[in-house]
Amino acid sequence: MDDDERPRRRSTEGNFGAASLLASESLESYSLDELDARVALLEAEIGRIGNHRSRTTAHMAAAESLFRPKQP
Repeated sequence: MDDDERPRRRSTEGNFGAASLLASESLESYSLDELDARVALLEAEIGRIGNHRSRTTAHMAAAESLFRPKQP
């Protein structure tokens, strides 16, 4: 079974998966370098999500314009 076909794990805190787990994790044991690395990784993930959201928005707009009734 491909990874994409496996059911997603549901977080006990909602449908945000790993993000919910990250938000509840204690940061006390992290060094400054580890915190900086974590921030950089999360910022990269935010960028990836933003890009995906933009593509999805454009795709939806294209589909809506294709199926929208023509104005007389």
